[in-house]
Amino acid sequence: MSRQEQKLKTRQNIIHAAFSLLDENRSLSAISLREVAREAGIAPTSFYRHFKDMDELGLTLVDEAGLALRQLMRQARRRIASGGGVIHTSVETFMEFIAANTNVFRLLLREHTGTSSAYRLAVFREIQHFIDELTDYIIEQQGVEYSCAQLQADAMVRLVFSAGAEALEADEKLRKEIGEKVKAQLRFVQVGATQKS
Repeated sequence: MSRQEQKLKTRQNIIHAAFSLLDENRSLSAISLREVAREAGIAPTSFYRHFKDMDELGLTLVDEAGLALRQLMRQARRRIASGGGVIHTSVETFMEFIAANTNVFRLLLREHTGTSSAYRLAVFREIQHFIDELTDYIIEQQGVEYSCAQLQADAMVRLVFSAGAEALEADEKLRKEIGEKVKAQLRFVQVGATQKS
């Protein structure tokens, strides 16, 4: 393995270590550089070869979480293209993601309203990317004008994020119920969007 590959691998280990330290009781601001280094299996001084400080690591985690969500949406679209219903498939894919990546989603939720303005802005940007992609998809699928598609996308993303927050600590049965409820709510938004005001 080349030095560059080793460096990238160590950087990924640091990112994974930080995600693994987040839980329902601990936010980004509550974990220390020493803890992250220990979890990643590196010396604390080695951390600085990869990140300037914990804030830079935090922003990277937000970027990674946003990227994971966008990849999730693309995966849902592939499932839809092979014959799944849009709302059903999207919600099922999202709930699977939350079950498998609890800390990734928890980070976005928590930092969305957290004390760090840099993190809040970064999460807002990630959510906006999500809304923009969904807006484009709605325009493409429904042939509606941009402002209508954007309002619909915004409402849908807010509903899904809210359902995700509820599903975070839920068991499988409750998560399924939350999923069914948000599917119905999303259908209301979709039907409402087709009505001219």
